[in-house]
Amino acid sequence: MPHSSDSSDSSSFSQSPPPSKQDSSDDMRKVQRREKNRIAAQKSRLRQTQKADTLHLESEDLERQNAALRREIKQLTEEMKHFTSMLNSHEPLCSILTSPPPPPEVLYATHSFHQPHISSPRFQH
Repeated sequence: MPHSSDSSDSSSFSQSPPPSKQDSSDDMRKVQRREKNRIAAQKSRLRQTQKADTLHLESEDLERQNAALRREIKQLTEEMKHFTSMLNSHEPLCSILTSPPPPPEVLYATHSFHQPHISSPRFQH
């Protein structure tokens, strides 16, 4: 019998068998899994963005602290130069530094735990 290409033959290839309960259940699971994965990826990207924002703010704060500390170092260095200059100009004129120190027994003879502190004349101006 000759083989003809009528519509009944071509329709058998183009139509798929009706979906079974198992196939529709698998499709449903795939859709749910994709949706769950999409939501998880979205949350992950959001967390990553928030972490980057937090690091950026922390970096800016540390930059400000660093600048403030550098200003403080500069100010303290200037202050140290000033005091060093004052000390250097004072040393040649200081009578305490040019006189010999008193013997230790004179310095410590009057000291006692029950008496008020008596300063040594070496440290008074």
